[in-house]
Order: sequence, then structure tokens, then C-alpha cells
Amino acid sequence: MKATITDVKSEPDPNQDSLVFWGRRKKVSAPSGLLSLGFMLTCPLFVIFLYVCTWRFDSSIEETASTLVSYGLPGFFLKYTPSPTLKSIIGYTGWLVFQAVLYSVLPGKRVTAPPTPGGNTLVYRVNGLNSWIVTIIATVILAVTEALPLSSIADHWGGLVVAANAYGILATLFGWMKGHLVPSATKDRRFSGSLFHDLLSGIELNPRIGSNWDIKLYQIGRVGMNAWVLIDLSFAAMQYQKFGAVTSTMLVPIALHTIYTVDFFVNEDWYLSTIDICHDHFGFSLAWGPAAWLPMIYTCQTQYLASNPVELPYWCSAAIFAVGVAGYIMFRSSNHQKYLLRQSNNNCLIWGKKPIVIQSQYTTADSSTHSSLLLCSGWWGAVRHPNYVGDILFSLCTGLCAGFTHILPWAYFIFMTTLLVHRALRDEARCRAKHGVFWQEYCENVRWILIPYVF
Repeated sequence: MKATITDVKSEPDPNQDSLVFWGRRKKVSAPSGLLSLGFMLTCPLFVIFLYVCTWRFDSSIEETASTLVSYGLPGFFLKYTPSPTLKSIIGYTGWLVFQAVLYSVLPGKRVTAPPTPGGNTLVYRVNGLNSWIVTIIATVILAVTEALPLSSIADHWGGLVVAANAYGILATLFGWMKGHLVPSATKDRRFSGSLFHDLLSGIELNPRIGSNWDIKLYQIGRVGMNAWVLIDLSFAAMQYQKFGAVTSTMLVPIALHTIYTVDFFVNEDWYLSTIDICHDHFGFSLAWGPAAWLPMIYTCQTQYLASNPVELPYWCSAAIFAVGVAGYIMFRSSNHQKYLLRQSNNNCLIWGKKPIVIQSQYTTADSSTHSSLLLCSGWWGAVRHPNYVGDILFSLCTGLCAGFTHILPWAYFIFMTTLLVHRALRDEARCRAKHGVFWQEYCENVRWILIPYVF
């Protein structure tokens, strides 16, 4: 890294006008469209497969896969897919309505998000922390009064998994139809030329009902994130019912997930500047994903531990927790450094020093030019995506609590590592298109993507 740089100003890219679609997708080929269809068909089946593996084959992926081969794909899923019960359907529908009401009525500060590729500036009412607190209080009241046992989610898990899959698919179709018929912002739509790819990755960037009710934030922050810790607690209650105690290895992932969730909502205004909100359109990935994938994959450790308790010395559990917290501190502090830089317009200190930045310019579809700062110091001076490194370390520690006898409880770590490496590469391509020569200069000063001297 060039240590002499303090405030770099490069000349604008003469081809900058060609970069106004940095948030858009190019036309995709027919084979890519078929791959998108295959992905959308495979993911719900995979979630069902993991449920069957956990609850019918004692978390043995080898035994489950062997049974699938024996029965064949149709026979296996016809035999083992859980049936949606009336209670699970009513319960899941009630959950969606409850979260929608909380999102609509609870107070929250108004936050303006960065401009979209189409030049739109959206205002959000941020009330995620209030909704999480109310959700937890309501759960405790129901459990204490015995109106709804804490283990209810775990007890009806099969039906809820099916209901979540069905809702996620319906939400995907709704988003696709809305993008065609009643888009919230036509300049922020994108079309790939493939029906299947448009369903997978979405047409609208920020679909809304009315001017303020943001569907994407509701789906990710309320349907998905608010369910995470509740599911964990329910499986902890199941472990207690089965074995008369809750292990320290169960408490560690619950504590880490709670830290992640609460911090997510405390910093929800920061989340409005992330790739999920600013760049990823609302398709299957963000409609079905928070509804079905997050509840199944993110809680795989506590699901496993509910029936397969792992005993570790308390000092060992404490050490795993400490490393997980360290990973999260890296994730949070690196994100905060970038947020602080932008909020203060470079009038701040990063690790006690004036930030090293590159001043960039980019153009949106309304032909307006915007300025941006590329941070080259603090965590961001070591690697280009330090927040992803911290997130991967955090997810590693949740897997360690389940031991090494089964791979299934490591699904969250495997998924997060794959997702974030892929996202880092996507970020690289998008930033190169958005910032042009400014991004090239940034890469010359911060060479490594995730791991210094390795990658």
C-alpha cells in the first residue's frame, strides 16, 4: 500500500457515462436461464432434504443420500416430505401478519438511503429493534402463561418448513408480477431476457406498497431476522425437554446469534447502504431466502444440538464464544469505519489517524454525478472486504459448538463462506463498473481481497 497517500483525486473516467448501469444485469443466455430454473427448483428440495436428514436420519447426510438414491428423487420426497398441518399454516400466517403489523405501526427514525442506480433516493422508517423487542416480549408472555410453549416452533418444525417454502415461492411470484405490472420505480427495474433469471434475481430493486412500505426490508429484516433467535430458543427448549438440561454448546450459538440480530437492528440504518438493499433486486433469492433458507440453514447448529447434545468444558465453550465475538467485532467495526467515513464526509479518525481515501465519482441513470469515498485505511487498508472475513470467523465458531462428528451442523459456515467469497467477487465486478479508474487505483493500494498474501 502507498503510505504517502492521504487524499487521492484521480481524473474522471472519460467513459464514465457508459457505467450508469453498474447496478444492472446484462442479457443472459438460455443456458444461464435454465441454470436459474434449476437453482430455484433445487433449493426448496435441499431445505426439505436437510429437514429429513436432521429429523428422520439422525443428521446423517450419508444415510439420507443413500436412501434418496434407493427411492429415487420423486419417491424419496413423496415419502419423507412433512405434511403441512393446519396448526403450522395458521401459525406461520399469524407470524407474517404479526410482523407486518409491527413493521407498519411501531415508531422508528426516518433514514435516507444512498441513491439507487436509477437515481432514486428512498426514505425508510427504521423500527427493526422495536419489532424484535416486541417479538421477544410476546414470545416470553406466551411461554410463561403457557398459551404457547416455547418449544412450539420445534414441535411443529416440519409443517413450518413446508409453509415457509410455499410462502417464499408465492412471494417470488408476487415480486415478479409486481415488477411487470405496477413497478415502484421503472428506472430501477432490470430485465435479463430470461423469465427464469428474472424470477431468480428479481426485476425491481426496491419494490414498495405505496410510497413507504418496503417489501424487501420487511422480508429480510422482519420475516427472516426476527425469526432467527426464536427458532434457536425453541430448539433449546426441546433439548431441555429431552435431556433435562441445556448445554453450554447450545447457549453459545444462541448468544452469538442474539448479538448478531440485536446489532443488526441497532445498526439497521447502516444496513440500508449494503449490497442487499442497494444492489440486489427482489427475486427468489431475497423473497424465498429469508423465509425458508435462513430459518433452516442459520439454525442448523441448534436443530442438531436439540437431539444430539455436545458436552464441552465450560472454558472451551467460553473460548469459542470469545473468538466468535472477536470475529463479530471485526465485522462490525469494519462496517462502522466505512459508515463513519461517509457520515462525517471524511471528517473523522480511523484507528486514531485521518483516513486515507480515494475520492471517486460515478453516474446514475438520470445522468447525475455523485461523489463517493473509497477507504484505504483501518481494516479496509489490510483487505478489500474485511467485514466478510469477520463474518466467516463468526460463523465458524457457531459450527465448532456442534463438534466434528456430523457435517450437517456446519451447513451455516459452509454457506456463509461460499456466499461471502462469491459476494466479494461480485462486489469487485460491480465496483469496477461503478467507480472505473478510481476502483483500479484503490486495488493498487489495497491488494488483497480477503486474506493478506493469499487471496
